[in-house]
Amino acid sequence: MPRSNVTDSLTHTLITPPLSFNNGTIEAKPREKKTSLTSFFILQTKTTTSSSSSSSSSSSSFTMQASISLSAVSSPSTIINNNKSDRGGAPSSISNKSTNLRNLRFCGLRTEALRFSSSNRIDLSKQQQQRRFSKQVFASSSNGSTSSSKGFDYDLVIIGAGVGGHGAALHAVEKGLKTAIIEGDVVGGTCVNRGCVPSKALLAVSGRMREYQNEHHLKALGLQVSAAGYDRQGVADHANNLASKIRSNLTNSMKAIGVDILTGFGAVLGPQKVKYGKVGSSENVITAKNIIIATGSVPFVPKGIEVDGKTVITSDHALKLEFVPDWIAIVGSGYIGLEFSDVYTALGSEVTFVEALDQLMPGFDPEIGKLAQRILINPRKIDYHTGVFASKITPAKDGKPVSIELIDAKTKELKHTLEVDAALIATGRAPFTKGLGLENINVETQRGFIPVTERMQVLDKDGNLVPNLYCIGDANGKMMLAHAASAQGISVVEQVCGKDHVLNHLSIPAACFTHPEISMVGLTEPQAREKAEKEGFEVSIAKTSFKANTKALAENEGEGLAKLIYRPDNGEILGVHILGLHAADLIHEASNAIALGTRIQDIKFAVHAHPTLSEVLDELFKSAKAVSGSRTSSTTKRDQHNSEGFVTHLTKALKHTWAGLSWIIKGV
Repeated sequence: MPRSNVTDSLTHTLITPPLSFNNGTIEAKPREKKTSLTSFFILQTKTTTSSSSSSSSSSSSFTMQASISLSAVSSPSTIINNNKSDRGGAPSSISNKSTNLRNLRFCGLRTEALRFSSSNRIDLSKQQQQRRFSKQVFASSSNGSTSSSKGFDYDLVIIGAGVGGHGAALHAVEKGLKTAIIEGDVVGGTCVNRGCVPSKALLAVSGRMREYQNEHHLKALGLQVSAAGYDRQGVADHANNLASKIRSNLTNSMKAIGVDILTGFGAVLGPQKVKYGKVGSSENVITAKNIIIATGSVPFVPKGIEVDGKTVITSDHALKLEFVPDWIAIVGSGYIGLEFSDVYTALGSEVTFVEALDQLMPGFDPEIGKLAQRILINPRKIDYHTGVFASKITPAKDGKPVSIELIDAKTKELKHTLEVDAALIATGRAPFTKGLGLENINVETQRGFIPVTERMQVLDKDGNLVPNLYCIGDANGKMMLAHAASAQGISVVEQVCGKDHVLNHLSIPAACFTHPEISMVGLTEPQAREKAEKEGFEVSIAKTSFKANTKALAENEGEGLAKLIYRPDNGEILGVHILGLHAADLIHEASNAIALGTRIQDIKFAVHAHPTLSEVLDELFKSAKAVSGSRTSSTTKRDQHNSEGFVTHLTKALKHTWAGLSWIIKGV
C-alpha cells in the first residue's frame, strides 16, 4: 500500500494534540485546549529502558511499547506501534523522523500499523530479544511451571500419529515446542489409511457412476452417455493411491518442521516418561514435559460375529474393495454403513440394512433422517430390518452363503435368518487404548475410553488429574471424528503453552458423504427441545429448500433441505442440519457462527455470492425470526460490567499515554 494512501486514510489520530501526520512523518504541534477521541480504544503503554556500551562511548535509548485493541469503532484511527510482531519479534522504537509499516494483530485480523524508527536508536540486544521471544512461546503452563525442554528430552511427546496427533504436532512446533511423535503402525492413523481418505475416493467413484447411470438427469441437461462401467481394481487402486499420497504429505509436513517421528508402540512408564519400540526389539525410554495420548480407535465387532476378512468384513477390509458382492448385508445404518451403501449400490450391489434401533440413521436429526431415507434408501436397491440384532454371523464356506441370525432387540427371540453373499460390520468403533501402560499412572478406562476433563486432561481412577498427561481423539470418546481430534490436540497445545482453552464440541461439524451429502452441527431438534425444557426457553425452527436455489437448479440437483434450530429470544444458533448438494462444504458457515457466538440478528446481514449454494444458508438465516437486539440477562450484565471496566481502564491508560508522549516530545 503506497505511503500516501496510508497517511490519507489515517484522517483521525488517536493523539490529536501533541502529534500530527505530515507527508509520512510525525511532527510535534502545540497542544490545543480541547481534545477529542473519534474512537473508543485501549492503549496500554510500557516504557522500557535499555543501554549498551563500548570502549569509547555509551548511550541509551528507550522504547515505548504499545498494544492496541479496538472496540466500538466508528471511524478510522491511527495506530501507534505494537510491542511485538505476531511471532514475538523485538519491539520497535520511536522517532520523529520516519515511519515504517509493520503487521499487527488488530481486532482478530492482520492489519498495517505504524512503526517509528530512529537513526541513532540502540535496539535491545539479541539475547534480550531471544529471551522475550522465549517467554512468549514457552509461557507458563497451568501448574505454574515454565514449558521448556530443560531437564527433559522433549517439551511434548505425542503417542499416535493420526490426524489428531499430526495437528497437535504442527501446532506445538509453531509454538516453539520441541516435539516428538510416536507411531507404531503408519503415519495418518485410521482416517488416512483405513477411514475418511480412502472412503472418499470410493465415494467419488460412486458419485460419478450415479451421474452416468441417471438417464433422466442426463437428458434434462441435454447429455447422452453410453452405458457406464468400471474396473474394480482400478477403483481400488485409486483409493489406495490417495491414502499413500496423503500419508506421505503428512509425514513430510512433520519432518519439514523438525518433528521427530519415532517408530514403535508407545506406552506411558510413569509421570513424564514414555517408552517405545517395535515388538521383539529393545525399547527406548524418553522423557517429556507433557504427553498426549492420541491412539485412535479400531472397528467394533459385537459378540457372535465371526470376521474372516473376505465375506464377513469391517470397514478396514471393505476399503480395499477386493470384490463387489451381488448382495451384501450392512450391520448398522450410521455414517459408515450409509456411505458404504452408497458405494455398493452405485457399483451394482443390492444392500440390506440391519439396524438394532427402531429407525434407520438414528444419530441424525429425525426430520433429516426421514428425508434421507426417501432420497438415499427408498429409490435404491436397499431393504432393511430395524429393531433387530445380528446375534450370529457365519462367513461363507464350502459353497454356503453368509448366514445372519436376527433376533428381536427387545424380546431376544429369533426373528429371521438372512443368507447373503457378504456382510459388512458397521457397528461403530472402539477406542484403541490397550497396552498404553495406564496402570503405571493409576488410570482406568471406562468402556475402553480414557477419562478426561473438558481440557483433555487425563483423570486417574480416583478422579484426580494426572499431571502433564492429556488424551485426544477417539481414545477419549468425546467426539469420534478426525477433525475433532485435531482440534482437541491444538487446544491441548494452547494449554501447555499457558493459554487456557476449552473446545466447544457443539461447534464441531460432522458430515456423511453420500449423494447427496448430509451435514450437521450442534443439537438435533429433540436435543434442543430437551435442553429448552430444562433451562426454560423456547425453540424455533427455520427451513429452506434447495429447490429455491439457482445453483442447485442449474445442476438439476434441487432435492435437499437446510434446517436451523435456534432461540428466538436471543438469536442463539443451537443446531444446523443440511441434506443436499455439497452439504458437507456448506455446514462450516454455521459451525463458525456457533464457535464465535454469532447471533441470528448479526449473521443474516452477511453477504453471499450469487448464484452459489451458500445462498441456501443465507436464506435460512434470513428466514429466522429472532427478536431484534434482544440479549439474555446474563449477557446484559456481563456487557455492563465489561463496559464499566473498559472506561476505568481507558482513563488510566490515557493518563499514562499523555505523560509518556509529553516526555517523548521534550526529548525531540
